[in-house]
Amino acid sequence: MIKPMAVQKGYIGPILAKIAEGGFRIAAMKYTKLTQEQAKKFYEVHKERPFYNDLVNFMSSGPIVAAILEKDNAVQAYRDFIGATNPANAEAGTIRALYGTSLEKNAVHGSDSDENAQIEASFFFAQTERY
Repeated sequence: MIKPMAVQKGYIGPILAKIAEGGFRIAAMKYTKLTQEQAKKFYEVHKERPFYNDLVNFMSSGPIVAAILEKDNAVQAYRDFIGATNPANAEAGTIRALYGTSLEKNAVHGSDSDENAQIEASFFFAQTERY
């Protein structure tokens, strides 16, 4: 998912280009905006964490680009590709190092497990929207 700050700054094209260069195939993609309720549901795994409300507010603050990416070992490959959650700690050349500005505004979201990737994909896409 490309987060609201990165969308607002016009980074959709450069981020998608990096994803393609990284060998990922886009199986589904949409430009949308999360409501507060949708953001709460998507991030409910973090509801007990102190940053939850700020995260929900940020993620519902503007449009996002949701996508399903495919590649061998896609979840781990994408997490390596995007860099550390905090852009200040992300390896040079990773998406978060290039386009993230803070821990919260780190440009992109990536699933943390194959199981969560399936759950998150189904949150945004019906089976008929996947190619």
